Amino acid sequence: MFELKMSLQSLMVALVMVMVFLSPCPGMSAPQGEPDDEAFDVENYDLNSEDWENLDVNIYGDSYDYDDLDQEIEVGTIAPDTPSPASQSTAQHYEEEKTVPTLPPAPISLDFKGPGLFGPETGLGMPTCLLCVCIGGSVYCDDTGMDQIPPLPKDTTHFYGRFNKIRHVKNTDFLNLNKLQSIDLTGNQVSGMDEGVFRSLTQLQELLLADNNIQVLPELPVTMRRIDLRNNKLVNRGLHSEGFKEMSHLEFLYLSSNNLDYVPTPLPLSLRVLHLQDNNIQSLQEDTFCDRHDRNFIRRNLEDIRLDSNPLNINLFAQAYVCLPRLPVGSH
Repeated sequence: MFELKMSLQSLMVALVMVMVFLSPCPGMSAPQGEPDDEAFDVENYDLNSEDWENLDVNIYGDSYDYDDLDQEIEVGTIAPDTPSPASQSTAQHYEEEKTVPTLPPAPISLDFKGPGLFGPETGLGMPTCLLCVCIGGSVYCDDTGMDQIPPLPKDTTHFYGRFNKIRHVKNTDFLNLNKLQSIDLTGNQVSGMDEGVFRSLTQLQELLLADNNIQVLPELPVTMRRIDLRNNKLVNRGLHSEGFKEMSHLEFLYLSSNNLDYVPTPLPLSLRVLHLQDNNIQSLQEDTFCDRHDRNFIRRNLEDIRLDSNPLNINLFAQAYVCLPRLPVGSH
């Protein structure tokens, strides 16, 4: 309040000085001619104490009371601007966006048994592979360290799972994969396969299981063209009786480096290559390759037979391959 009074007094003094300058007082007017410096000396306009006492600063009238100023002007009584409903909604939405917590990204699961690795395009309703490389109908899972076959896309035609740690092949591994034509599990640790694991694969043509620990071979589809079981632990009782007979398209049969005691017969006429080296075969039968009831029978397609590294002297079984276009390779 004191500062406000002093400000009003200063304002009154300034107004009085302006009025003094403008009033026709003798001390303010200069004579004609040279200007009088003393007439413009600001010292001539100083007010003495009597003038200050007679100065009426209450120019607004006697009814003005400074105490009323405190009552009329109060700090904090000015109402804030009321925001419009639209601005309130925008502010509220912005506040909600600020308060929404940021969630960390979900981790990718590497567990084949659960969701997260493959998508809804597989035969089991599980996903497309992320760990493997999928190009068209071919799925490449070579050397990934997996110990089981992952769920595969339902349009898979060729599956490559070479050089992994797979020990067992289950019935569900290839379920509903109606387009699957080739399976390559070379270089794993497969020692067991469920009997019906390949039964539903009506278009399977290639089964490559070299360099594993297989002793028993499950039933295979008759659509097979190439079977590679080199370097396993197969024995004759681990093969289905006449298991290759109905395979009318089979061309390549690789059974080298196993524990077979005799050639698995009968063999389909379509067969072109038969590798049986490094087994335990000791004898051949007259109808192993030929037809003992038909002396004119010729097996024209079978041009590559390997019987070397067996305890077998092929000279002792000439009647077993008289129908062949070429002699088998082996000890003489």
